[in-house]
Amino acid sequence: MNQGQTVFAQLMQFVSHNDFGRCVERYNGNRRVRGLPCWQQFLAMAFAQITGRESLRDVEICLGAQGRRLYHAGFRGPVKRSTLADANERRDWRIYADFAHTLIAMARPLYAQEDLGIDLEGTIYALDASTIDLCLALFPWARFRRAKGAVKLHTLLDLRGPIPVFIDITDGKVHDVKVLDQLVPDPGSFVVMDRGYMDFERLYRLAQASCFFVIRAKANLQCRRRYSRPILSETGVRSDQTVVLTGVKSALLYPGPLRRVSYYSAELDRRLVFLTNNFALPAATVAALYRCRWQVELFFKWIKQHLRIKRFFGTSANAVKTQIWIAVAVYVLIAIVRKKLHATHSLYTFLQVLSLTLFEKTPIQSLLQRFDASVSPDPHGNQLPLFDF
Repeated sequence: MNQGQTVFAQLMQFVSHNDFGRCVERYNGNRRVRGLPCWQQFLAMAFAQITGRESLRDVEICLGAQGRRLYHAGFRGPVKRSTLADANERRDWRIYADFAHTLIAMARPLYAQEDLGIDLEGTIYALDASTIDLCLALFPWARFRRAKGAVKLHTLLDLRGPIPVFIDITDGKVHDVKVLDQLVPDPGSFVVMDRGYMDFERLYRLAQASCFFVIRAKANLQCRRRYSRPILSETGVRSDQTVVLTGVKSALLYPGPLRRVSYYSAELDRRLVFLTNNFALPAATVAALYRCRWQVELFFKWIKQHLRIKRFFGTSANAVKTQIWIAVAVYVLIAIVRKKLHATHSLYTFLQVLSLTLFEKTPIQSLLQRFDASVSPDPHGNQLPLFDF
């Protein structure tokens, strides 16, 4: 596999240049571009994401320090801070959004057989949003509150992976529930949501599209019980009922029956109530599906901690969206490489190993083996010798 190529060049071999070129042509990304074409911009920003650079000056200095190795990593020459800043401001962010979706289409089949611990044939999605705080004086377009700016990442996550299949970046004022208007889920799939998405008109639209949902109910839910099902109390289920809505507006917006499952969580010492339009699953499985929703929270936590989406290299909406979409593309690319190399390491470990070895001319598999050898546990490693012979 390795023919004198750097680790960075090996990573980019998993990227289809033809697919990237089609994304660029779709939005005329390289039109009247002289210094830094879109591919070089992507390489520089991907380098910044993988190695955790803090600013464009940081990117310029670190790439400039590599000298001749830049060519072997795929760069045509040194990357100037001002040139990269102009590219982030002017190149259409949709180029990198489309390319990220291309990588997502590659990654999802690789993780389709991942075990979630739930025996379900349909695809399971988790829907949630995360807010990234911004300074309103620097990002006036990203209004959130009176004296605060923010952008929101509305994300639909395929829990087998987990791989994001839909991301919408909006300003902080956009309500989470509005993203349901843009979703086109697969028939027979499950969408798991928190109670912030409780909008019966939109939920009924999901049900009419043959999509199942599991959502946490609000405390003021107005409904009438039609009948109850037998339960197994040792599973934590306290009630399993078929209900109809009785609110003046909600009964009109969702005229069909719903299933109401009450579940006691011993870990949280709380009783949770879920609503779903699926009447075939065991009640304990409905609760387990909602528990899987936590993976989308872990996804947000992971990308915020290990990728650069909280500190931005530009202040325009285009620069912010470009940086976020390239971060998503890098996340999915690393997930693809990890799976294709059959690496057993966590995504975090894999990223950290790559971040320190990008310009080494070593096969990635050898890097992982070398890492395994260096951290192999010593049965006497933390035991000091009693006698020195």
